[in-house]
Order: sequence, then C-alpha cells, then structure tokens
Amino acid sequence: MMGSQAAKRTGRWKSRIASELVGILGAEAVISAEDELIAYESDGLTGYRVKPVFVVLPSSAEEVSRVVKLCNREKIPFVPRGAGTGLSGGALPNREGIVISLSRMNRILDVDIPNRVVVVEPGVVNISVTDAVSAEGFYYAPDPSSQIVCTIGGNVAENSGGVHCLKYGVTTNHVLGVEMVLPDGAVATFGGMTPENFGYDLLSLVVGSEGLLGIVTKVFLRIIKKPQVVRTLFASFERIEDAGASVSAIISSGVIPAGMEIMDNLSINAVESTVGAGYPRDAGAILLVELDGPGAEVNAQVPAVIGILRENGAVEIKLAADESERQLFWKGRKSAFAAMGKISPGYYVQDGVIPRSSLARVLGEIGDLGKQYGLRVANVFHAGDGNLHPLVLYDPEVEGESEKAEELSGEILRVCVDAGGSITGEHGVGFDKKRFLSLMFNEQEIDTMNLVRCAFDEEGLCNPGKVFPTPRTCVEPGMRKHGSEAPSPKEMGELF
Repeated sequence: MMGSQAAKRTGRWKSRIASELVGILGAEAVISAEDELIAYESDGLTGYRVKPVFVVLPSSAEEVSRVVKLCNREKIPFVPRGAGTGLSGGALPNREGIVISLSRMNRILDVDIPNRVVVVEPGVVNISVTDAVSAEGFYYAPDPSSQIVCTIGGNVAENSGGVHCLKYGVTTNHVLGVEMVLPDGAVATFGGMTPENFGYDLLSLVVGSEGLLGIVTKVFLRIIKKPQVVRTLFASFERIEDAGASVSAIISSGVIPAGMEIMDNLSINAVESTVGAGYPRDAGAILLVELDGPGAEVNAQVPAVIGILRENGAVEIKLAADESERQLFWKGRKSAFAAMGKISPGYYVQDGVIPRSSLARVLGEIGDLGKQYGLRVANVFHAGDGNLHPLVLYDPEVEGESEKAEELSGEILRVCVDAGGSITGEHGVGFDKKRFLSLMFNEQEIDTMNLVRCAFDEEGLCNPGKVFPTPRTCVEPGMRKHGSEAPSPKEMGELF
C-alpha cells in the first residue's frame, strides 16, 4: 500500500489497532517499538528484511483466533512465525502487517506412550519431543540440523526432514493431526490421535503449506521406538564423486540406512576449525552411514557396507566405537552450516533435490558453476535421498558479490530441476524461491495449486507474497491493496 492509502495505516489507525491487540493479549505481548521490531525483520535468510507494523505473542489458540479475526475484519496481512530458523524467507514480514509469533505456545500438552502420540503446541522445540519420551524408550524421528532450536510449528510448515529422513521419512510421515486457526479466525482440527481418518485428507495439505492456509496451534505427533542397535560408519574419500557412488551402491544392494550424509573438503575444514569432529582435513569428501534396527540385521549390514565403501575407493573407514564417538561424528555434520563462518564472512544456503544416480554429474556441474562465478561452493547434503544443501560462500563487503551468490544459487536450482529433481527438499519455497516455481510446474499446475490456497484464504491475508510467483492472487486488486509483495532489496533501501 503506497501513497495516501498507506497513510491511512499510520497515526490513528495504528493506535486503534494497537489498543485492540493489547485488549486481546495484554501490553507485554504486543511489540510496536521500532528497535524491538528489528529482531523480527527476517528469518534465517537474512538477505531480505522487512519491518512489520506489529509483532504479537499469543499464548493460546483462542488468542491466535482473536488476532486473526481482527486482521480479517481490518484486512491486515499477517505472517505466522516460529523460531525464525527458516532459510527461504517463509517468515519474512509484510511491511503493512502483523507477525504472529508462536514462541510462547511452547507446552507439551500430552505424552501418550501406549498410543505412541505426543501432543504439542507449535512453539515446542524439535529436540524437546524426544527428550520428553526418551526415558520410555521412544523418540521423534524427524531431526533437522537445527533441531536444538527449530520448532514443531515451523517443521510442519516446511515439512522438514533431517539426517534420518531416508529411512523414517519427513515431518508429514509423523504428524497425525493438527489444530489450526483458519484465515477467517475459525478453529479447525484435521486428523487427531489415530492414524486413519475419514473424509478428505486435508492434513496432507496443511503439512508443508508454508503458512499459507492458516496458523497451526496444536500438533499430534507420532513417536517411534528406539532401535535395538545403532551403528555409525565414517568413510573418507579422495573424490566427492566416489562418496556419491558409494551412496548409490549401498541403496542398490538392498540396505536402507537410517541416514547417509556427505560433506566436501570445504565443509570438512570449516567443521574441524569449529568443533573438531575428527574429520581428515585433506579428504575430498566424507560419508556418514548410520545403520539401525534389530541386532542381527545391523550386524550383518555393517560388513556389507564396509565392503561397498572399499569397492568405491574409501581411503579410511571408521566404525564408531561407542555412543560418544557416534555423537561426535554427527555433531560435525549438524554444525556444518554454522561452521561456515570460520571460512567465509557470508554464505547463501540453497536446498535442492536430485535423483541419487545423478549425484556425481550434478556435483561436477555445481563445481563448474562456482568457477564460472568466481565463488566457492561448499556441499553438505542428505545423500541418501538426494537432498543437496550447497552453501555459496561470498563476502558481503565486496560490491556485487551478494548478487552473484544469489544468482549462482538460482543456477544450482536449475541444474537440480534439469536432472529431474526439485527446487526444495525441506527448506520450502517461501519468498526466496517462488521465482523458480515455473521451472517445475506449468501455468495450469500453478493455478490449480493456487485454487487450493484460495479455498482457505480468499482475501490473501495469510502469509501473502510467498510460494506463488506474483502476480497470482485470489483477489488481485485486494492483494495489491494489502501490499502482499515484499519489497526487493533495492526497494528496502528506499523504504528504510
């Protein structure tokens, strides 16, 4: 909203809305001071920043509902936000809207071991679910690298995966139901305590919908029994292509590991400089392979996998001697993103998927693109399911490098799609990658997906400007009125 129309959303309008929000939530749960709003300008993708009008901190589904009803009545765009660890701009605020932060809704509501269900609010941290059931011999399988800080609500929004998604699946495989505040403020429940429900499978629409269909306020999670035996193998290679070939060979042999992760030399050295995981600094790549299940099965798989690793050129192979060494192996992998700060002042995280059989070729093409752009690319990825996480390293103080890094990241996505893959595996499309949606879908397919969104949110108020290329709205004049499109980096400089 620009010009005279934008002026209507200042002064008396802001004071009136603030008063209503305070009446619903209390003064301590409404943020409007300019300096306090800075903390909510972006999610983990810090290259895009937008300051909202208000941030609110509801403590219950009822409060979320009342805030959304106010937004619906006043036609105010609203953006749900979890821990802010997302990497696609999915929680980027709207410059004329309200951020609804769910951080205070962080209670574990029920732990039902006999039915293997845990019921949580969206602000519960991922690892806390496992902590709550570990003593009973259970755990929550989806484990993003950010699991010590990311929250279940965000995991549901992005359909997050993790290092063990190869065998156990992503978030959608472990969500039995959700309670959700719809864009008009009504509260609905899809699914519940049991794995089978009648009617349309709306739950599957919600998981991975990136906050466009409503705000999840309660989640019913499936927990699983801890495996009898867990064995973790570490292997180093001179060439990353050999590590990739090992992944394909292991899967082709009929063994399905709990997880398989590859890191290249740049990533190895960043991790060693940060946490000292014991990775060889001169290796071209390392591969982590975790096997779990009944003792007899795992004990038979270990020598078979070791043989495959040797056949594919592994230089060094280690079997974790105990749980402490196993955790150290994984600490290195899960610290990889943060460790990049040791070797680069800035980095751009990308998230694409390719067929496993294309690993070697695609990694070669990514290397060629890095040389073409004059930028280093560190590769860290869930090798078992082909989910790549290239990290484009750059110096934001060097003029033009930020733009080059973003352009190179886009070219990497094109390579993934050309190989028969996807523009995202778990980070979502959000604001950052919506311009690439047309690489995968034609106009009719995108319009059909948009119809689903419109069925939930005809006014286009719920997390506007995300996922779908613009303009593509339910009520386009209204969407323009709401200022749904976040400004470009250049526009941000002009606005702020």
